[in-house]
Amino acid sequence: MSDTTNAAFSGLDLLSSSVILLDAHLAIRYMNPAAEHLLAVSGKTVCGSRIDDVAGCPASLLEALKNALLHGWDYGEPNTEIRRDDDELLHLNCSVNQVENGGDVRLLVELWPIDPQILRATREEQLLERQLASRELIRNLAHEIKNPLGGIRGAAQLLEHELNHPGLHEYTQVIIKEADRLQDLMKRLLSPHRPMQPGAVNIHEILERVRSLLTAEFPKSLIICRDYDTSLPDLVGDREHLIQAVLNVARNAAQAIMNRPDGQAVGQITLRTRVARQVTLAKRRFPLAVELTVIDDGPGIPDDIREHIFYPLVSGREGGSGLGLTLAQSFILQHQGTIECESRPGFTCFAIRLPLSMGS
Repeated sequence: MSDTTNAAFSGLDLLSSSVILLDAHLAIRYMNPAAEHLLAVSGKTVCGSRIDDVAGCPASLLEALKNALLHGWDYGEPNTEIRRDDDELLHLNCSVNQVENGGDVRLLVELWPIDPQILRATREEQLLERQLASRELIRNLAHEIKNPLGGIRGAAQLLEHELNHPGLHEYTQVIIKEADRLQDLMKRLLSPHRPMQPGAVNIHEILERVRSLLTAEFPKSLIICRDYDTSLPDLVGDREHLIQAVLNVARNAAQAIMNRPDGQAVGQITLRTRVARQVTLAKRRFPLAVELTVIDDGPGIPDDIREHIFYPLVSGREGGSGLGLTLAQSFILQHQGTIECESRPGFTCFAIRLPLSMGS
C-alpha cells in the first residue's frame, strides 16, 4: 500500500469492522487491521492483488463488485461466504459502496462476521420451513401417484391374461415391473410419516449396525474408521428410524467414493461421536446433545446441487433416486435434531445433532 493511500484512509484503522479498498480492476489498495486479521493476510503483501486471488469469493459478490464499478450500484448481502487462504470458510455480512476520492480507489468493501449462534438459528429456521414444505409436497405427490399406479398394474395383469401370443407378455411384464418399482418409490416417500416408536437407544449400536451393513455392501473398496466417545449416554429415539437415517447418509458417502473420477481403489469413511453442550436444536435449548459426524474423502458434492441436497428427487449420482438424504433429514427432524453438510473435493462432512432428552 502506498503512503498516500495509507494517509488518506488512516482513520479506517480504528474501525472494528473489516474494510477493504479496491481499484477499478478489483485489486486491493488498502486493508485495515481488522480486515487483515479476518482474512489472515498482510495488507502490504496482498496490495495490488485481486480480491478473488486473496480469498475465495462467491460469484454473487464478484458480480456485485463489477456492477458497483459499472453502474454505481451499492450492494448489501446479509450472508456472504468467503473462504480464506487457509481453507476456513467465513460467514459474513457484506456491503459494497463506491468511493469518490479522485485517486485509484474506487470501491469500499465492509465485512462483519456473523455470530455463529445467529447463523445456526437462521439455518435451522430455514431448514424447518423447507422440510415442512417438502413433506407436504411429498405427501400430496405420493398419494396422487399411488392410486393410478394400482389401476395401471391391474389393467396390465388383465391384459396379459387376454393375450394369446406369449411373446407379448414381455411388454405387459415391463408395465407391471415398472409399476411395482414406482409403488416402492411411493412407499419410501411416505415412510417418514410412520409414527415414531421411541425408546432408549445407544448411538454406537446404531453406528455399528451401519458399519456392518456398509462393510458387507462394499467389502474391498471401503475403509470405515471409528472415533467414538464411549462415555455418551443413551438417547431417546426410534431405533429403526435412526439406523435408516445414518445408513442413508453413510451409503451416500460410500457411493460417492465409488464414483469419483480419480479412479482410486479404496476410500475412507469416518464415523465420529462427541458430546455437544448447551446447544439450540429446532428452536429449543438442550443442555446435552450427541454430535455424530460422517466424514468421507470422496469427490465432494457438486456446486450446483450443494444448497439443495436435502430436497426430494435431487441427486448428484446417475441413477440415484434423490430420496436418501431427504428421508434422513426427515427422520432427524422428527427427533428434534439437525443435520448439516460441509463439502469440498476430498472432504465431505455430514454433522447430525440429536438431543439426549427429547421434549414433548
